[in-house]
Amino acid sequence: MIIGILKEIKNNENRIALIPEKAKLLTAKNHQVLVEFDAGIGSGYTNQDY
Repeated sequence: MIIGILKEIKNNENRIALIPEKAKLLTAKNHQVLVEFDAGIGSGYTNQDY
């Protein structure tokens, strides 16, 4: 399965739908996770975290 995570576009919304730890669990089960560039910045996650 391919899972896409997008950057939030609403004002004052900093959450992200999937944290890096859960993304790693999904990829370990052979799912592909695509995360938009800088999508996690508002939640304190860098691109490298994913």
